Amino acid sequence: MYLLRSDPSQHRGPQILRIQCIDATNVIIHPHADGWELLLKKTAPNALHNSRARYDAPKCDEDTRIEVTSEIMEWIKDRDGPQRLLCMTGAAGSGKSALQQTTAEKCERNNILAASLFLSAADPTRNTIDSIIPTIAYQIGRTNETLKWLIKAAIEKDPLIFSQSLKDQITALVVKPFEHIKASGTVLGRFPYVILIDGLDECRGEDRQAELLTAIGECLLVDKLPFRIFIASRPEWAIRTALEPGGHLHAVAYHVQLSNDYDASGDMRRYLRRRFQDLSSRTGNPHWFTESNIETLVQAASGQFIYVATVFKYISERRASPAERLKIVLTWTPYEGQIAHPFEALDRLYTNILLVAKNAYEAVDTHRRRDFLLLFRALHILNNSEEMPFTLFVAADMLAALLGLEAKGLENLISDLRSLATLETDTNGPDGYEELPEFHRNCLQEAIEDLPSFLLEATTTDDEVADFTRKHGWHQIDRLLPLVYSMESWLFGIFDDWIATLRQVADKLKASGLPLL
Repeated sequence: MYLLRSDPSQHRGPQILRIQCIDATNVIIHPHADGWELLLKKTAPNALHNSRARYDAPKCDEDTRIEVTSEIMEWIKDRDGPQRLLCMTGAAGSGKSALQQTTAEKCERNNILAASLFLSAADPTRNTIDSIIPTIAYQIGRTNETLKWLIKAAIEKDPLIFSQSLKDQITALVVKPFEHIKASGTVLGRFPYVILIDGLDECRGEDRQAELLTAIGECLLVDKLPFRIFIASRPEWAIRTALEPGGHLHAVAYHVQLSNDYDASGDMRRYLRRRFQDLSSRTGNPHWFTESNIETLVQAASGQFIYVATVFKYISERRASPAERLKIVLTWTPYEGQIAHPFEALDRLYTNILLVAKNAYEAVDTHRRRDFLLLFRALHILNNSEEMPFTLFVAADMLAALLGLEAKGLENLISDLRSLATLETDTNGPDGYEELPEFHRNCLQEAIEDLPSFLLEATTTDDEVADFTRKHGWHQIDRLLPLVYSMESWLFGIFDDWIATLRQVADKLKASGLPLL
């Protein structure tokens, strides 16, 4: 581009001013950005323990969960303890979030809470890993003006820090600010030091969950930093593999398995008794419930605190009679067209968990065209001793082979359901596999080994039998019967019970209403 100009102060005639042409198509001009403002845009305010979005968040009553809350607080206050990370795993509804909320409030009262995050799959502002480090950095910055200035300066130095790896984000926004303060001679022990993360499994992406655990393990669990970190999660893939022997957190984490280590029955009794007594003033009848009613509800809960909390929420509806609603809960059985829905909250919880597992399982190439819910229902029936008296004769390997699943196929089936289901390959009861006499165990093993040829010799094709979950599956069992009865006598008893079991499975599946495509 050229521009002619004249200089009136100089009588030399026109001059040529050369202006360089710049292609500005891809040039974005930013005003000077305030680092703290950029941080606020990346945080998840709904995830804070005292967020308005979490009004009336579940927490433990003063006289409940005493043993586990005491253990958690003792671990938190033992700042010289060798393990700086506490991981609490438990089934869906076992009370992890209530324990985290109670811990957060205790730590806040003691001025030791550095940061807390309560994640939720249902809230798009707090169901991604991307918001976790900024939200931690924001809360840490609030505790000290110098830290706030250092975090702000780090963001202004690199405004794209939030698009970088989690390790780089932690290093820039947490590790280096604390290193700078320590280098200045400040004692880090004076700072709030507890970081709480609830519901890791609620974040989208197993790989991202694993990335966060790796970043925490490599960046925050070091002597030069003051933190003690408490993470709660369902025992799904990311945290389970990190904590198991050989996992990168196995040696450095203190692991509390909530569902296995603590019996919550007594706490649930106290919870229901206190709340039912509070409702007595509304009913005008202190005898509207009995201790037997409470015991029935506690036994039905199977250790999951969310069950009794859901029951009470339903019974305490202010426009209804508590006695009538209690009767509905105690006698409730599902049927088509029913009006009462006392367990609607639980239905949503478990439906979401099953849906995530279904989508993840059926997305794998080798699992396509398989009906996840049908396979899982079959597994559930076979592992329910009350429904199936012949569970013994359908070992995991036999069932997997019949369903045409790969090695460890049943384990893969429940990989995303560890908060709801476990696969016991060797049962411990009197009818368990390991309790069988050696001769019968050997017979069963031979039967498992003979199963592939057994299927190949059937009157239908192997593919049809192996993939019987796709179409007309259970009808193939009838075609196998003639071959069963031609087997050697020592196999007759095993396969006789096996086929009887499969017949019952078929009947149960048909009764369950699941489509047999």
